[in-house]
Amino acid sequence: MYSSLRWFALLLLVGVVPCVGQSGSDWPMYGHDGGSTRYSPLSEINTANVGSLSRAWTYHMAPAEAVAPAHASSFASRLRLRRSEATPLMVQGMVILPTPYSSVVALQPTSGRLVWEYKLPAGTNASTRGVAYWPGNAAAAARIVFGTSDGFLVALDARTGQPTAQFGVAGRVDMKPGVNHGDTKAQFGESSPPQVYRDVIITGSAVQESPSTGASGDVRGWDASTGKLLWQFHSVPRPGETGHASWETPGAWKDRSGTNVWGLFTVDPETGVVYLPFGSPTTDAYGGDRKGAGLFGNCLVALDARTGKLRWYFQAVHHDTWDYDLESAPILVAVHHGRRTIPAVVFTSKTGLVFILDRRTGKPVYPVKETPVPASDVPGEFSINTQPVPVKPAPLARMSFKPAEIATVTPEHQKFCEALLQADGGLHNDGPFTRYGLQESIVFPGTLGATNWHGGSYDPTLHLVFYNTIQLADIGKLSPAPAGSPLPYRRTGPTEGYARFWNGENHWPCQQPPWGELVALDIDTGEYAWREPFGVIPELDALGVHNTGTMNMGGGITTAGGLLFIGATNDHHLRAFESKTGKLLWDTVLEAGAYTTPITYRADDGKQYLVIVAAGGGYYDSTGGDSVIAFALP
Repeated sequence: MYSSLRWFALLLLVGVVPCVGQSGSDWPMYGHDGGSTRYSPLSEINTANVGSLSRAWTYHMAPAEAVAPAHASSFASRLRLRRSEATPLMVQGMVILPTPYSSVVALQPTSGRLVWEYKLPAGTNASTRGVAYWPGNAAAAARIVFGTSDGFLVALDARTGQPTAQFGVAGRVDMKPGVNHGDTKAQFGESSPPQVYRDVIITGSAVQESPSTGASGDVRGWDASTGKLLWQFHSVPRPGETGHASWETPGAWKDRSGTNVWGLFTVDPETGVVYLPFGSPTTDAYGGDRKGAGLFGNCLVALDARTGKLRWYFQAVHHDTWDYDLESAPILVAVHHGRRTIPAVVFTSKTGLVFILDRRTGKPVYPVKETPVPASDVPGEFSINTQPVPVKPAPLARMSFKPAEIATVTPEHQKFCEALLQADGGLHNDGPFTRYGLQESIVFPGTLGATNWHGGSYDPTLHLVFYNTIQLADIGKLSPAPAGSPLPYRRTGPTEGYARFWNGENHWPCQQPPWGELVALDIDTGEYAWREPFGVIPELDALGVHNTGTMNMGGGITTAGGLLFIGATNDHHLRAFESKTGKLLWDTVLEAGAYTTPITYRADDGKQYLVIVAAGGGYYDSTGGDSVIAFALP
């Protein structure tokens, strides 16, 4: 579903290729530049010499008291060391990032030496995935800004790491008023960095998965100098607002939680439009109390970054009961069709469906068809029985399963998976958008998605967008809730929590490989330029079972040197591929998994560095770590 509102005339005066950053040498924002391309114009490290990369420095984030003794078990290590999804910035001649130990640190870029450290109150952390940079104005110096896990917006002097006195109260603004609807205990925090447009700081939020009511997922704009609230966009429309009629159950919109931007978003620095990927309304698996499409759930929303005024929206999933959030930063690209060049935005969701829209109007560049999907068999559930599916591109990963596709990589694994397939009376899959119904379902993709918050990167010289994917299903059904519950049904599974279609001891999925892939999408044709298995499983390699790919979480970057750098895999590798072909050119093993996105920059010594955080942990890795690692040419 899309709606087009009047596009302002400024876009007609600017080019259609997104801006590639304030400084080619720095990494000034999460996605490197205003288009969230994660593309660096640096080329000192290139396809000819990347094989010579070596470690330049390592910084350990964990304080001494958090490091387990050498004789401690891996379980003790997991308890003491904490995972990180942080992508650093390179600004003001420093590498700046949040740690999972209640601090933000600035490091010297050629040595990793600590320059400054800001400590948060014990038990709270800065936004998990990074911080943002505001370059300042005539009245105020440059600042590092970020949200916290307990719902504060913080501004630090970028040079010193000290709180900015004129911002809020002693450098902090309490963001909970205005979104918690009087419930002071409602979950509200920040898991991703803000975005900055001129003198406006734009924030999303992290709220609860359930119950249905709680803190809202409204997006807000704040004055970068003072912290004063400038505007607030209601993610669940109120009476009289666009989209309110899509909440058909009377009062269903009121105090509804979820419908939030918990992932990354993009601000076009030339047009001043912010592109917001919204997640699903609460609760995730049952929507009988919220009849209707439920805007702006699962929508890409374009707003004026200065005012919060709605420009257009496109809903990628109607009435979500799968937890198929939009979560990764939309990428601003230029699509070339013959002599036409279309300013476009590329985005995906956990479904792995990729949408390419004209960013002036929100209309698809390639056709999108409302496609029939299975209906719900849950009493009282409301289901919209079509979903928007692009004709092009094809899905990033599988969306269905047949019993004949059971994994046969080893006899033991096949036996385990065949037994799992018969669990709870037998698991079934009805194709794309299989419902969590009254019988146990296999749902591809699962709640971790075909891809997740890390999303993709873009090489504007090759016109390729790159994604890393996982092929992993969830299994579950809806069961009657205990008496007195706010909703009549709740999601359950054959195991506790969010059950996966895998062997949880080794994290091998139960369908045939590949289980992880790296893909390159040609945006000019809507076809995939290449697709390769991503990651290795040493135990299977030793048995002669190759090219399985593996579980991964974290993103990649591209460079003018013709390279795609990415960690992400649970084999703890960091790799460099040739962007044009997908050929592996460099591969090194880290001390822990790097479930983050790297950066690259040129330091004052003239060298190009590659930096990544490797802290391990995550959804499918028990190895702990705490390293920030830099690589450079000799």
